[in-house]
Amino acid sequence: MIKATGIKKSFDGLEVLRGIDIHIAKGEIVSIVGPSGAGKTTLLQILGTLDRPDAGSVVIDGQDMGRLSPNRLARLRNARIGFVFQFHQLLPEFTLAENVALPAMIGGLSRSKALHQAAPIIEYLGLADRASHRPSQLSGGERQRAAVARALINNPGVVLADEPSGSLDSHNRDELHRLFFDLRRDFGHTFVIVTHDNDLATRADRMINITDGVVSSITVPSTNIITDINETDC
Repeated sequence: MIKATGIKKSFDGLEVLRGIDIHIAKGEIVSIVGPSGAGKTTLLQILGTLDRPDAGSVVIDGQDMGRLSPNRLARLRNARIGFVFQFHQLLPEFTLAENVALPAMIGGLSRSKALHQAAPIIEYLGLADRASHRPSQLSGGERQRAAVARALINNPGVVLADEPSGSLDSHNRDELHRLFFDLRRDFGHTFVIVTHDNDLATRADRMINITDGVVSSITVPSTNIITDINETDC
């Protein structure tokens, strides 16, 4: 589903990514781990087309993202990729339902149709009775579930999550982790998750370790098989 080859990225002369090769299969849940500053979030942003690499390519569903114009790239991102961030990034002046519906409206749906499309997702996530509330009226767990609903509104093939449970307490963190696997089971979503949470990382189908801007190892947690990586495509 996603194939990244030879990804390099530098900021102000500092090489953050030094040649990343990864492949994410449809329906997989993959965690990306590693020390702070290793390049995990930069890689996630490049996989999500929020940033472009200095070298290398990102191919999604057979389409090379580097060959698309900014407008086509933005449309594809809206339609095919969902994002969940550590801090929910909900707009405070909008209700929960309006926040969830926003990507659908950006994609061209009317407000009424977008809200209609959002309703079953909100219900699935157990937030129906909170739909008219604003973010300040929601708990931390509710805000993050609303952010997940927003990521799902356009039925993307892949959801990219950057430390999604980092701001949650242990109860809400466990609920969010279970939710990702429930969504994969019920709807077939693919998840790529940057995390420092060992519990979430080791539940994934594969755990990709990034060290000093390269893939240092890949673990299949259920088998404890660890593959050391030099420049081998995973």
